[in-house]
Amino acid sequence: YLPRCRRSAGASIVAHVPTVEGCLSEEVEFMTRATVKRRFEVDAPLEEAWHRLAEVERWPEWAPHITSVTVSPPGELGPTSSGALQIKRLGRNTFRMSVWEPPVRWEWVGGLPGVCIYYDHRFESSSPAATRLEWLVELHGPLAPLIRPVFARVYGRNLDRAIPRLQEWFRR
Repeated sequence: YLPRCRRSAGASIVAHVPTVEGCLSEEVEFMTRATVKRRFEVDAPLEEAWHRLAEVERWPEWAPHITSVTVSPPGELGPTSSGALQIKRLGRNTFRMSVWEPPVRWEWVGGLPGVCIYYDHRFESSSPAATRLEWLVELHGPLAPLIRPVFARVYGRNLDRAIPRLQEWFRR
């Protein structure tokens, strides 16, 4: 299910919560713009980080909450990509690319009836051998205020488990 919706203006972030080592987490209030936000570094130059993460079908190698990924067209992500992630205990989550700015940003949108979910992936070189990643997730739509608090807890927990595995995956 890929809902049609527009983003609304949001409020500001209210608290910084430390999570896994090397990762900043920001939990947000009821009507905020970002529902989940994570910033962290990986040991890879910008272009390499971009290309490795664009191989979304490999994400189950480091993200234990993702059991499988399908991408169309197959292979590395591109400006017309769409697909589905199979999430443990949550089922299938479809997406389509909404922003494509290599090698600094991509965003895809998916959702549920009454909720659009925007997954924003940002890349910034932090040194010649490292890249800072920032992942932002926004929920919009008439049912977003109802599911936002639970979604933020569950999805934030999934990311907090996956990020150290992703950092290790980049060291291989």
